[in-house]
Amino acid sequence: MSAPTSEQQHEVNMTAPEATPRTVLLVSLDWMRPKDPRTTLGHASLLASLQRAPDLDVRTLSRAVNSPRFDRRELLEAVKRELDSGATDLALGVYVWNDADVKWLLRALRRDGHRARIILGGPQLSYAAEGLQARYPEADVLIRGYGEDALLHVLSTPPGTPFPGVTLKGQPDLAQQAQVTLAELPSPILSGVLPIQPFMRWETQRGCPYACSFCQHREAGARLKRSRLGEGRVRDELDALVRGGATDIAVLDPIFNFNPDATAILERFAELGYRGKLSLQSRFELLDERFLDACTKLNVVLEFGLQTVIPSEMKAANRTNKLDKVERAIEELHRRGLHFEVSLIYGLPTQTLASFEASVQWCVDRGVPVIQAFPLMLLRGTKLEQDRATWGLVESDDVIPVVVESDSFSRSDWEQMRALADSLAARNALPSAA
Repeated sequence: MSAPTSEQQHEVNMTAPEATPRTVLLVSLDWMRPKDPRTTLGHASLLASLQRAPDLDVRTLSRAVNSPRFDRRELLEAVKRELDSGATDLALGVYVWNDADVKWLLRALRRDGHRARIILGGPQLSYAAEGLQARYPEADVLIRGYGEDALLHVLSTPPGTPFPGVTLKGQPDLAQQAQVTLAELPSPILSGVLPIQPFMRWETQRGCPYACSFCQHREAGARLKRSRLGEGRVRDELDALVRGGATDIAVLDPIFNFNPDATAILERFAELGYRGKLSLQSRFELLDERFLDACTKLNVVLEFGLQTVIPSEMKAANRTNKLDKVERAIEELHRRGLHFEVSLIYGLPTQTLASFEASVQWCVDRGVPVIQAFPLMLLRGTKLEQDRATWGLVESDDVIPVVVESDSFSRSDWEQMRALADSLAARNALPSAA
């Protein structure tokens, strides 16, 4: 079933029985990094979307779960105060880093007798197969996929009104994805929900055309449609960021240079005289001369997720790199003096300590200025998460679990991989690596 068009949705809302005005507490449990704004882009996008329901009272509560000051009991009491003061609905996004905290919070609320309607969304739901109600038995509404329109629908229509991607407690789980027309979504930046500050995270598109088996930028079992935000919105946000004083912009697009408008976006930054930093996740094989010409006029950091150069590991991860094109791209980046970074993954299926060292050395030999290495995570709904037994993948028991052992490497091998990754991080921190 496809999502209704905006006209169809308008018709549904006009003909449905009038909904009782509701008050929602939107809780954001984030993994914050030092430069991050207090409000994340995803949280702000939901808030901007909910402003379309004028009778909806939206309250917010944010906590950083990786802060040393984070306390589950304090979170519980803060949520209970809001519910006691009239909040009828509680909405939370569930991520790998807060899954355990969300489950604890929901159990505690139900144990203490709170009956507010609980609405869950986020990647831990969006990419999961059937069986979500067993994972989150306290929840009344489960949302898979993009949340802006789905959450607005749940909160602004009578309870039980159907919507693609929304599963109600006790009803069959069709494992559908909620969709949005990104070009029609309100902007959190232009609406003032997300204040402009020196460091900003920004997006021009969502989704990815590739199907890497470790990545959540697609649906479980199917590719997630890539979709661009509205051209006018992107341009207006870009202008607002530059004129509002943003000096460090990290673009969240999985592959920025897959956007047909990528070069035009960079040219607009240059036209406005932007001198700040632009961090762009890109793909080597998609670089072209015009895009690189635009990069040379700006303070750009191109970030490439190479992951591995070993053919068996590429095949196992469904992540093929055309190394001849990658080498030519690296040569061109050096020739133009553009700053770039390459990231690798350790813990991949079929990987060994020696093969990981070979991927690192491949990058060193080609003069990659910044090399980063990250441990493999088995994110919910990904092909590797589903096929973990095939490769003998064993996870740690950390808050964010990572693969620490497999059929091809031991825990001792993994420790040496991690030590090498740490040495790369230390190398990157040196002034000469900047």
